[in-house]
Amino acid sequence: MFHVSMFFQYASQYIKTRLTYRVDTVVEIFSDLLFQAVNLVFILVVFGHTSFLSGWNREEIIFIYGFFLVPYAIFTSFFNIWDFNDRYIVKGEMDRVLTRPIHSLFQIVLERMELESLFGVITGMAIMVYAGSQLGLSLSWYDPFIFAALVAGGALIYGSIFTMLASISFWSDSKTDFMPMMYNIGNYGRYPVDIYNGVIRFVLTWILPFAFVGVYPAAYFLGREEWFMYAALTPVMGIIFFILAVVIWNVGVTKYRGAGN
Repeated sequence: MFHVSMFFQYASQYIKTRLTYRVDTVVEIFSDLLFQAVNLVFILVVFGHTSFLSGWNREEIIFIYGFFLVPYAIFTSFFNIWDFNDRYIVKGEMDRVLTRPIHSLFQIVLERMELESLFGVITGMAIMVYAGSQLGLSLSWYDPFIFAALVAGGALIYGSIFTMLASISFWSDSKTDFMPMMYNIGNYGRYPVDIYNGVIRFVLTWILPFAFVGVYPAAYFLGREEWFMYAALTPVMGIIFFILAVVIWNVGVTKYRGAGN
């Protein structure tokens, strides 16, 4: 209950701050929507030259992209740790974090939240509804619960991978290009993995499991039975990777020696 209370207090203060600068908030939301629209246009351009992509039609690819946007929006709302090295290690803000009676990772998540990114959830669901209507998909009464579990698993996978990358800073405060590179790799998860070669499929499934953020869970709703096992593994992979990320983070914190050391 203490952590829940802290979350709502931070969220309340964040909303008050964003409402003070309404124009900036609107511009950020618009830029996010524009970025998502550009990606959608890219899919449409690709299918302007072909009817199928490795056995997937245009509406199915659009549905996968829409599903991908939902866990991705949750990730970008709460795991903005791409500048963790500069802000918390080099500038020494980690010293402040460690003096407070709350887990350091949870505190950083609260400090860096960007709740306006949650509009991506609405965009993703709207795209899924459109694609689903074109495909004639129907839902069972339990599908919303499965959807929530799959989305949570996908968001945890994304957050876990970037938490592990941020943890590297506890051992080395030198700048790396891992974060931008990983953002680019993560984009592969919004497309069916069977369009890639075997090595890339293996990496996107078991090493950097971004496929569990988009194509595998979306395949459940598309009725692709050959991917059902992977869809069921999505929450499991999310929990496993999150536990691993927290363990690495906790070990890294013990190696932290303060700014300038």
